Amino acid sequence: MSILVTGGAGYIGSHMVLALADAGQPVVVLDNLSTGFRWAIDSRATLIEGDTGDDALVARLLKDHAVDAIIHFAGSIVVPESVTDPLGYYLNNTVKSRGLIAAAVAAGVGKFIFSSTAAVYGNVAMTPVPEEADLRPVSPYGSSKLMTEIMLADTARAHPLRYVALRYFNVAGADPKGRSGQSTPRATHLIKIACETALGKRKYMEVFGTDYPTSDGTCIRDYIHVTDLAEAHMAALAHLNRDGDSCVLNCGYSKGYTVLQVIDAVKRVSGINFEVRLSARRPGDPASIVAASDRIRSELGWMPAHDNLDKIVTEALAWEHKLGLKVNT
Repeated sequence: MSILVTGGAGYIGSHMVLALADAGQPVVVLDNLSTGFRWAIDSRATLIEGDTGDDALVARLLKDHAVDAIIHFAGSIVVPESVTDPLGYYLNNTVKSRGLIAAAVAAGVGKFIFSSTAAVYGNVAMTPVPEEADLRPVSPYGSSKLMTEIMLADTARAHPLRYVALRYFNVAGADPKGRSGQSTPRATHLIKIACETALGKRKYMEVFGTDYPTSDGTCIRDYIHVTDLAEAHMAALAHLNRDGDSCVLNCGYSKGYTVLQVIDAVKRVSGINFEVRLSARRPGDPASIVAASDRIRSELGWMPAHDNLDKIVTEALAWEHKLGLKVNT
């Protein structure tokens, strides 16, 4: 029996593969390498190069590798891009997820872990935001993920499929052992951009929006270390392995930082005072969103081990140094 990780050559997916392989689990990665990297996949995993939208390939893969659980990361993740290309996001994030769920049902794969997002909440009226808050996404990205959550819930009622959907907040940092990190060119992650600017890979960075109703006018986000996020998936898998019920859970630290606070942390840790330019708001960005994370801690027994902004920044900077030595192929 093996575990299928879609998008396992990407940022979060590659850390998931590391966590599974470190635990001795047999792992199969399905990735079309459009944004991920072959070298990012741990050598203990089996790579199948292909797309989650290839129904015949997915059906064959599930059978040939005796897959008994699917962890689904593959998809598009840039909020502003989803506003300009909504149909592309509904295809990649919703239509292809529907095909993957259908393949799981047809093959009798009864465990499914889904990479969802805090973007399903939209402009929240409370902080921290609990799972039962109103779901009003303000971007096609958030809507495309919410649609997949709905499909999973409906499918679980009709078929012997149990699932965990994890609503991520802002993922950052890198593997503490330096084995993987955020490697995507032109990435939109704040800490990634700030680290690149500190190391001279960018001449300057922009802050989008300084008139939000926050302490310094910039957006507030809950930043979670990518290794803690991978461990949350491991806890979700253990939950399903012991016949736990389907559930939807936030994955964050229950505390937030403004954009300018994060930039100050990168300047402090790096010792470099780089240029920051202030710009207008981007469409689809809520002012503040912080996770209520008590439910994932109680239901899955998840205990984050890397809840420290300076630690996240330090490891992100270390990865940027290392990334300069890699060939992005």
